[in-house]
Amino acid sequence: MDSEYAIEMQGITKQFPGVLALNDVTFRVKPGSVHALMGENGAGKSTLMKCLFGIYKEDAGKILLFGKECHFTGSGDALRAGVSMIQQELANCPERTVAQNLWMGREPLTKAHFIDHKRMHSDTVAVLKSVDLNISPETRMGSLSISKQQSCEIARAISYDAKVVVMDEPTSSLTEDEVVHLFKLIRQLRDKNVAVIYISHKMEEIFQIADTVSVMRDGCMIGTYPIGDLTNDKLISLMVGRKSTERFPDIGEDPKTEVTLKVDHLTSAVERSFQDISFELHKGEILGLGGLVGAQRTELVESIFGIRPVASGDVYVKGQKIEKLDPQTLIKSGVGLITEDRRGSGLFPLMSITSNTSIPSLSQYLNKLHLLNHPKIDTDAKKYNADLNTKTPSMDTRIQNLSGGNQQKVIIARWLMTLPDILIMDEPTRGIDVGAKHEIYLIMTQLIKMGKSIIMVSSEMPELIGMSHRIIVLCEGHETGVLEKKDMTQENVLRLAATFMK
Repeated sequence: MDSEYAIEMQGITKQFPGVLALNDVTFRVKPGSVHALMGENGAGKSTLMKCLFGIYKEDAGKILLFGKECHFTGSGDALRAGVSMIQQELANCPERTVAQNLWMGREPLTKAHFIDHKRMHSDTVAVLKSVDLNISPETRMGSLSISKQQSCEIARAISYDAKVVVMDEPTSSLTEDEVVHLFKLIRQLRDKNVAVIYISHKMEEIFQIADTVSVMRDGCMIGTYPIGDLTNDKLISLMVGRKSTERFPDIGEDPKTEVTLKVDHLTSAVERSFQDISFELHKGEILGLGGLVGAQRTELVESIFGIRPVASGDVYVKGQKIEKLDPQTLIKSGVGLITEDRRGSGLFPLMSITSNTSIPSLSQYLNKLHLLNHPKIDTDAKKYNADLNTKTPSMDTRIQNLSGGNQQKVIIARWLMTLPDILIMDEPTRGIDVGAKHEIYLIMTQLIKMGKSIIMVSSEMPELIGMSHRIIVLCEGHETGVLEKKDMTQENVLRLAATFMK
């Protein structure tokens, strides 16, 4: 291990049908460093790392691990060689225990070649303790919160005693305290001479944790820079290929026009969820929902859409009381919901872009014989995605093959195809790069100019403030205040988010 670099990827090229994903990319990472890999969605970051991890086979180029050329034919080869990867989307078995997930495929065996459950339990306790996770090894993985599941993924990667650890958007589902804890673990890995490759769209994280930054754009490596040579604006410019402009578009003044949605004393049927929530949403307004983890924002908007049960209260759309709160009724009433968990509840990963776009609108395309008008579906799905500038080789492409930003555009196109008046957007830019975020913001601005109304849940404070006419703040399921534009500051939001005391 006397090589200057832990990883050298030289001249890597990878092509998919109709797309040159990587074009002669060279990428080097030193041991004992945190090396950030930046770029817009679709720049090639994840593809490059999948080539490193043996998930994809590069078409040209070579990979060296501590100076020795390696040929991984799968993730198992990479793990055995000391390369571990935490992928952007969780890849666990929800019905199995934490211990079973941690040691899947490498379970300790007794002399009789049965699984040694006692040792697996004790080894799991040791691994979880090393990363300060207070979770029982026998807990079912699916019963944990998304952030706890993400923490278990990190623990599993660390348990391989890897010399190279790739982290692809590891903080996408973590709280601020959990991010602090993760950064502590990353620094411990760096101090043990581990090379950490860190992929994130959150600029503030990069400047906190990275030693070096490499920037990719359109499948090419733009350059590698010491973190001290970069500023936020310079990094954005390198990523998008143009000078940084205003982060948020002008959404205009609070319209204060007709009420399109009214929530009246809504209370969840689930104990310790939201209680007695009332508000009004106006035509042409973006209404932000703020709060900390556990504020019950997602629970509230999913209940408004009829996914979760309510104990009491009413919802009115354009003055009409919704007698039955269920998704079908809300869709017919002109309401759409973009869910928080894109992978878990938003996408049909093995289906085409056309199918993903048209699913909630199919009833509009039935002819007199109750048969679907597929040519019309194809035309409209293509139009809505073209309007949003969705980048894809074809409309028949499986949606799982698109970048996160383009997947999100497909989901927005899906709901626009239902011709909604009200769009609920739960974390609309989570896991999306700065360029794609700006495109989403422009889409939102266009929608409100067309007279649509938007409820936006966001955990990113600048986004919440920059893209809202008003902000309703929740704390532990209770409304603690409403902020008008002139009063929107991070301090005011945080004060209200921590106001409620039992």
